[in-house]
Amino acid sequence: MSKLSLSKEKIKVVLLEGVHPLAEELFRKDGYNNVHYLKDSPEPEALKELLSDAHILGIRSRTFLTDEILSACDKLMAIGTFCIGTNQINLEVAKKQGIPVFNAPFSNTRSVAELVLAEIIFLMRGIPQKNAAAHRGEWQKTASNSYEIRNKKLGIVGFGHIGSQLGVLAESMGMQVYFYDIENKLPMGNAKDLESLEQLLSEVDVLSLHVPSTPETHNMIGKKQLQKMKPNSYLINAARGDVVVIEDLIDALESGHIQGAALDVFPEEPGSNQEPFTSEVKNFDQVIITPHIGGSTQEAQVNIANEVANKLIKYSNNGSTSSAVNFPQVSLPELVEGRSRIMHIHENKPGVLEKVNHVFSALGMNISALHLQTEGEIGYVILDVNGTDVDDLKNNLEQIDGTVRVRILHGS
Repeated sequence: MSKLSLSKEKIKVVLLEGVHPLAEELFRKDGYNNVHYLKDSPEPEALKELLSDAHILGIRSRTFLTDEILSACDKLMAIGTFCIGTNQINLEVAKKQGIPVFNAPFSNTRSVAELVLAEIIFLMRGIPQKNAAAHRGEWQKTASNSYEIRNKKLGIVGFGHIGSQLGVLAESMGMQVYFYDIENKLPMGNAKDLESLEQLLSEVDVLSLHVPSTPETHNMIGKKQLQKMKPNSYLINAARGDVVVIEDLIDALESGHIQGAALDVFPEEPGSNQEPFTSEVKNFDQVIITPHIGGSTQEAQVNIANEVANKLIKYSNNGSTSSAVNFPQVSLPELVEGRSRIMHIHENKPGVLEKVNHVFSALGMNISALHLQTEGEIGYVILDVNGTDVDDLKNNLEQIDGTVRVRILHGS
């Protein structure tokens, strides 16, 4: 077990947006008692004040960490997003400040895939329209525009963890699965890899989007792409809100070219459950609207809390950055009793490591173990030394030009 130079009792952990209580439980079980748990996300000024002395931060998708907010977090050493996405954080700014960001890329894949599969069934049976009509007192007992999903063609854009699992589930129910991805992906089951998005659009009955938010995917599906889809086909977006041009989708729905849609994400979403949701898609009975809940199941939230909290705790306890999304990735062993671990985060430029070695040499300290990894503009070197009297070492390392952050752990 490692003893932090800053004791666990003094490390301030902030968990926002009502992340699953298991996260707080895991921190407290590991000895972190200065835990602040909030069910919402404060306004920017209040958030800056809350984070001014925080060391570890956990958020979900509604807390946006702007450059200004990150710049005010002088003590922040790690961020965990209790979700898949990290677009609410400027990852480059966090990296330059020596702050690794961890997420949960796998924990809610099943939940999202199940929701999409249910939406495919509902859309192809015309359930949204019939349900809305029934609520208005209309009885639409008809088989018109109502189809089984068996033998229908599902197109998946982005064949990652969610897309591939959706493909397996859909195929088990008799669908023919096609996919397109900018990376070479191994097909699962009998899924067919198509060479272009255009080919996929014209081939399938249902199109489901599972891509991240990037400059390349921004407005990926607009008027041109919708026109290439088969008449009376269906569109599902459980990816990111800026992937689909909503105005163009509305035009396609009004013309009847797109038979129906299911949207879990939107370009602009309410900041809290108290704010109203406004969008013209509300006018269409054939559109399933869900409030960004693709991964919001109890099972997923437990899995996410367990995954992200443990990554944050491991980084705090021994410096491991495995699976960090913006940081050099190093997997570290437990620190041996009687040794100290020095973690030096620095600008990745010539001469820094030479100066680090000179500091050790000048103090007559022998390095027992060394780990080094770089990513872009940041370097991360971890050095284990015998003994725990390393105050002079830490002070000297902090004086090196290019040093971003120095942390010390003591084995005990």
